Amino acid sequence: MSVTTLPDLTLPATGGKNVRLTDLRGKKAVIYFYPKDNTLGCTNQATDFTMHLPEFTAAGAVVFGISRDSVKSHEGFKAKHGLKIDLLADIDEAACKAFDVIRPKKLYGKEVVGLVRSTFLFDADGKLAREWRAVKVPGHVAEVLDAVRKL
Repeated sequence: MSVTTLPDLTLPATGGKNVRLTDLRGKKAVIYFYPKDNTLGCTNQATDFTMHLPEFTAAGAVVFGISRDSVKSHEGFKAKHGLKIDLLADIDEAACKAFDVIRPKKLYGKEVVGLVRSTFLFDADGKLAREWRAVKVPGHVAEVLDAVRKL
C-alpha cells in the first residue's frame, strides 16, 4: 500500500540539511525514488530533473530524489554530475517502505527484490495527486513537469 499523503518522515539530505516531508505542504512536491547513485539510468534521470528544475520551480514545485545511498554518496553524485536537486538518504528504508517501492523486479533476466524507480507528485495540501511506477527514464521528467503544470 502506497502513501496517499506526505508521510511524517525526516530524512538527511545533501547540503547538510534534514528534510521533513510533511514540511513540504504549501508547495507541489515531486519525490522520486531511484535505485543507485552514479548508475546510467539514475544519472540520466537526475540530470533531466536538474535541467528542468527552473521550470518545476516556476510551476510552484520542489523536487527531491531519494535512494538508499548515504548522504556522502549523494554529495559525490551531485558534485560529479553538477546536480541542482537535493537528494535524500533513506538508509533504513523508512521512506521506501512508506511509498512501497521495494518490490520484486527483473534485473538482467533474474527476479530480484529491489528499489523500483518510482515518482510521486503531491499537491500543495500534501495529498498524492499522481504516481508513476516502474519508470522508464526517457521522457519521464517532461511527463512529470506536464502533470505539475496541470495541477
